[in-house]
Amino acid sequence: MAEPVQNLSRRFFRNPFLYPSASASESPSGSSAATSESPSYGSSAAASESPSQHISRTRSEKRPRPSAGKRLGKWLKDDSLGTLHGWKKVQHILAYYKFPLAVLCLLLYFTGSNIYGQLTRKDVLLYTALVNVNAGETLAGQLGPDFTDYLEADKAKCETQLYTGLYLTDNELNEWHEYTYASRMKILAAIEGKMMDVVLMNREAFDAFSQNGYLLDLDSFLADRDPELYRTLKPALVDNIVILEDNADYMALDDSLSYSAVTEEHCLGLDLSGSPYIGQAGFEDTVYLGIVANTPRADAVIAYLRYLTAGAE
Repeated sequence: MAEPVQNLSRRFFRNPFLYPSASASESPSGSSAATSESPSYGSSAAASESPSQHISRTRSEKRPRPSAGKRLGKWLKDDSLGTLHGWKKVQHILAYYKFPLAVLCLLLYFTGSNIYGQLTRKDVLLYTALVNVNAGETLAGQLGPDFTDYLEADKAKCETQLYTGLYLTDNELNEWHEYTYASRMKILAAIEGKMMDVVLMNREAFDAFSQNGYLLDLDSFLADRDPELYRTLKPALVDNIVILEDNADYMALDDSLSYSAVTEEHCLGLDLSGSPYIGQAGFEDTVYLGIVANTPRADAVIAYLRYLTAGAE
């Protein structure tokens, strides 16, 4: 005979631990004798224990958790890790997992470095470059950190970036000639990234920046931005040429050609001989200041000109 549907539901959905009396009364024989002979699960105390007591006892009877070494070995599918201990385990890991560990270390390093950089990053007020100019510690401080103080900016959040060690020269006998190529690449990258605003340089570098069209016309720039400062600095402004077009590429293919170029003359530099900072540094040659044409920090540039020429006003 088919078993009633209600008995099936009781079998699968009733918990004998939660309903011990009901479970006993529904034994196959249906008699009190069968009830007395049904399993007691060890003792009468076990039959009468509460659900919470049973759950606690069941949890306490669970198998102990595998060790970290065994879990790692299972994850890596390496049974040896579960049997090795101490230094032998370390040697095993180093021997068989060098590459993953190296990748993990690099990942952690770059992640940590990136987080540290974001937390300690400062806003740059102005980017200044020294090209063919060697500044001592005192002058470097005056051209960089002291300008930040002049603006009364928070040094914990702001800074003035000073590029040093940049050299441009065509003279192969010059001791700095070997650094010309690397310096040129750094300068081009900084200008392209709008991370160079002001350049302090000697005449050779001034000519190179001017001819390549990297500098602003100071006449129009100062007249528009600060007419008062323009009137003060006008006697120290210096003209130079900008090459609009030349035949340098053709000369490289034909040695018989002579150089020719189409040029314009503009006021592109400021003679800093009257600056108290440059004057005290004792340079033998004139130091010129030029403003990079694509600077996005025009206001800071004006403040820098006022700062450098304060004693000359």
